[in-house]
Amino acid sequence: MSGVGQARGRGISGRGKLLAGVGVVILLAVVGGGILERRLHVAALHRETEDAAIPRVQLISPSHGPSVRTLDLPGNVSAWYQAPIYAQVSGYVRMWYKDIGAVVKAGDVLASIDTPGVDAQYAASKANFDVAMARYKLAQITARRWKALQGTQAVSQQEVDVQAANAEAEQAQVEAARHEVSRYAALIGFKQIVAPFDGVVTSRLADVGDYVNAGGGDVSSRGTATELFSVADVHRMRIFVSVPQDYADILSPKLAADVTVPQYPGRVFKAQFLATASAFNLSTRTVTTELTVDNDQRELWPDSYATVHFRAPGDPSILIVPEGALIFRAQGMQVALVDEHNRIRLRNVVVGTNLGTSVQIRGGLKATDRIVNNPSAGLLEGQEVKVVDPTPGYSAPSDAAPSAPRNEDTRAMPAGEDGSEEAGARQ
Repeated sequence: MSGVGQARGRGISGRGKLLAGVGVVILLAVVGGGILERRLHVAALHRETEDAAIPRVQLISPSHGPSVRTLDLPGNVSAWYQAPIYAQVSGYVRMWYKDIGAVVKAGDVLASIDTPGVDAQYAASKANFDVAMARYKLAQITARRWKALQGTQAVSQQEVDVQAANAEAEQAQVEAARHEVSRYAALIGFKQIVAPFDGVVTSRLADVGDYVNAGGGDVSSRGTATELFSVADVHRMRIFVSVPQDYADILSPKLAADVTVPQYPGRVFKAQFLATASAFNLSTRTVTTELTVDNDQRELWPDSYATVHFRAPGDPSILIVPEGALIFRAQGMQVALVDEHNRIRLRNVVVGTNLGTSVQIRGGLKATDRIVNNPSAGLLEGQEVKVVDPTPGYSAPSDAAPSAPRNEDTRAMPAGEDGSEEAGARQ
């Protein structure tokens, strides 16, 4: 029995050592596998970190400028002539004869004013004229009689000269009285409010019985008088547009424009260049430009809003890039290019006209250059980058590809219809 127990004990001891060895091997495998996996994860994280440190950029190419430049600007429609009409005499409105919208001819009576005070002054001026005339006649007779006695012992030369001078003074009084009569006669004529030219009555602020003040007719007056009527000549219309300084080069006598107004959707009115202020507004950096439109059908009304569509020749030899592709640094205006090794090359460029969403580049670029779109301010010369595709639905595709030059610039001011740019750079 003792021999059998010893043999069994030795068997158990050998099996335990085997199991222990297997356990140790498994433990070492688990520990080694964990260490290896962790090292692999660290290496992968290191690679991902290095890859994430490389900036992602989207590329665009400069495009050729359009052959036709378009520009949409707001405009104000004004009458060819428009005159507010004030009273030149004080009194009460006796009657008005033309209401708003009435078509009038030059000289048509718009209203009449009852002026008893002016009538009395006119009558007094005529009476004063009669008195001055009677005195003048008496002075003439006296002067002739004294002149007839000249050279005799009856009168002296001094008295003759005094009577002649008195006759001349009375003649001057007659002229003064005559001018006074003429002045009041003119005021009597202003009792009739008449149209200054052919046109349409656009406002009537006078009613029967209203008291009107003559102060409103004096352009230097600051009284409370208001206009009685307003008459506008609308056979042609003036359209005033404020053109930005960057586009002042398109202004010339050959410039034409299409005009649209909200009340006539789809209708286009042809406008012709008339004049420009030839000076910029200091606050807005725009120049006031005047166009004319025929209005025989009276479809356009004064003081309405219009959109003016300009068209001017473009220069397809000028390259254009989006405004967001520019970098402004101490070295000047630059763009970030990507070379064949995917490294940044900062290049100075000569900027031309700023066209809102895009800008002309007149030097420093070629049509084949790969430009970083919306570059980060932290990009450095020689820095490695990774080129990525634009995000669908967010990043606009490059509409500046040199292989597909645009023939027309559809940008509008202040907002374009399809977001196309129109700036350019000479190759």
